[in-house]
Amino acid sequence: MKLGLGTYAYAWAIGIADYPPSQPMDAFAFIRRAAELGVHVIQIADNLPLHKLSANEQKALLSEANTLGIQFEVGTRGITPDNLQTYLGLAYQFGSPILRVVVDTADHHPSPDEAVKLLCLMMPEFERVGITLAIENHDRFKVRTLVDILQQVGSPNIGICLDTVNSFGAGEGPEAVVDGLGPYVVNLHVKDFSIRRHRHNLGFEIHGTPAGEGMLDMPWLLQELRQYMRDFNAILETWPPPEPNVAQTIVKEDAWVIQSVDYLRTMIKE
Repeated sequence: MKLGLGTYAYAWAIGIADYPPSQPMDAFAFIRRAAELGVHVIQIADNLPLHKLSANEQKALLSEANTLGIQFEVGTRGITPDNLQTYLGLAYQFGSPILRVVVDTADHHPSPDEAVKLLCLMMPEFERVGITLAIENHDRFKVRTLVDILQQVGSPNIGICLDTVNSFGAGEGPEAVVDGLGPYVVNLHVKDFSIRRHRHNLGFEIHGTPAGEGMLDMPWLLQELRQYMRDFNAILETWPPPEPNVAQTIVKEDAWVIQSVDYLRTMIKE
């Protein structure tokens, strides 16, 4: 296991809809920041889509990453054959052992049966090039549904990108997610969190925290997942609540990343 940095660790700096930064972080700035932090695995996800770079930009990015000693993991959103084919090619080009994918897009929310059919169309290609498709638990599907999808697809080159917070959107916490999806994990998104009541006591809020400051029991998480003897990386992501302006939020985001990397290094020895 290696500690990695995901583009969703710098979501505010890269840019969120309706919150544009004055100088958005691009892929080159992202890999340079990872190198400055001494992190040598990066995951470029759908908030910084690789397919939007020109062929020359892709070549330059890969060259600079090689110079900096950075290893790529590639991510995308959407499981249509066209998108998976495009990103399988990018994963191969960038030397990524996995392709992390979020099933849903803004205009496509496939049923479990449709997801199985779409994935079965592409899995022979993943098997041919030796890349594993890592499906992220992302709000809508419960653990049991995700396991059913994996079992129906039935390929050795499909698994789970386990996010430690996303499944709250499906009404399931980390214990249920790790218990059900642990045997299938091929990638890990480390995102710490806190849950507290609203001031009026009617309902709860889930907020991000720097790693080690929230409710995520990181030693327990790693111990539980290591029992399955799978080789995967732990990719840091963060959910910093916004400050009064984007510039201040970006400063906080970077401070959270620095603090989180320092904490995670105490448990992930490379």
